[in-house]
Amino acid sequence: MNIALIGPAHPLRGGGISTFNERLAEILQEQGHNVIIYSFSLQYPGFLFPGKSQFTDEPAPKNLTIKSIINSINPLNWLSVGNRIKAAKPDLVIVRYWLPFMGPCLGTILRIVRKNKHTRILCIADNVIPHEKRPGDLQFTKYFLKPVDVFITMSKDVLQDLKKFTNKPAKFNPHPVYDNYGPAVTKEEACKKLHLNPADKYILFFGFIRKYKGLDILLEAMGDERIKASGIKLIVAGEFYGDREFYEEIITRFHLQSSIHLYTEFIPNDEVRYYFSAADLIVQPYRTATQSGITQVAYHFEKPMVVTNVGGLAEVVPDGKVGYVTGSEPKAIADAILKFFQPNSIPNLHENLLEEKRKYSWETFVNTLMEVIQPKT
Repeated sequence: MNIALIGPAHPLRGGGISTFNERLAEILQEQGHNVIIYSFSLQYPGFLFPGKSQFTDEPAPKNLTIKSIINSINPLNWLSVGNRIKAAKPDLVIVRYWLPFMGPCLGTILRIVRKNKHTRILCIADNVIPHEKRPGDLQFTKYFLKPVDVFITMSKDVLQDLKKFTNKPAKFNPHPVYDNYGPAVTKEEACKKLHLNPADKYILFFGFIRKYKGLDILLEAMGDERIKASGIKLIVAGEFYGDREFYEEIITRFHLQSSIHLYTEFIPNDEVRYYFSAADLIVQPYRTATQSGITQVAYHFEKPMVVTNVGGLAEVVPDGKVGYVTGSEPKAIADAILKFFQPNSIPNLHENLLEEKRKYSWETFVNTLMEVIQPKT
């Protein structure tokens, strides 16, 4: 098929969404499809973007066609892009939806594309109801959903949210493993790269630092006297998308300076493996969640996890098998971390991680995608 994939891609950072879109395009091309990614020339106006830069200096992925032409705030641009994709008559449009702010832009483009009476439209819905709510969310989401034919969600929670808006065909398929960060390295090599002591025990918080991800809760858990006595250290790797001083105050209040290692610049793709390879355990202390790409990075590097029992996290982290599912309170998180570091706390841990990892292949995800777009006979 000729496929148009609408969503963030290089040179936008875009977090996991850009990485996902590029990897999906690669898999589709390997299966014989022609793919063009239509990305953004302007994704967010400056006042809506909390990070330092929306762009990366990393080289563009090879063998992908990426057209950075969508301006999220210019209605004339939406008409132009919509007519361009409409005229190209792709067999399938795959569009990402992760934020209601994008509803007017993407919804307008899709309405125009539909007019060619040929293209089917599939949405991969990361969120339907956002983590951080703003005025207009409901209206923007309804506007976006109307021209879409079918949906894939990557958590059951999002599937349930979607059903509140539409009864169009939709299917759940878990987020596939992020397998594009290269192989793991030894803990010794990773710690040397990060200037850490390989003899220490490390837990990792990875990704953009936003309120809903609960880094403050994890820092308070690190203040638990039992954690302090254990010698466990916390690696925080990711850019602040909020008030840095809020987190620094917690570090000072609990006297955590010697047990917290902050790497709070944007982490390029080719350095991700060092953070995961240095860590003994990945912790996701989220207040709210749908699915998490961090879980799938952890599976790629075959690392155990502690996750909070919110959203779809527990769906893909079997409690007591590849880690622990716990409450969102500091004491509950501290309890789970300490439990993990008990000797042989999870028998057959590595075998369990490999078993779970096999469930989340890109081939399985694409097979679900192809199945859901087939019109019912």
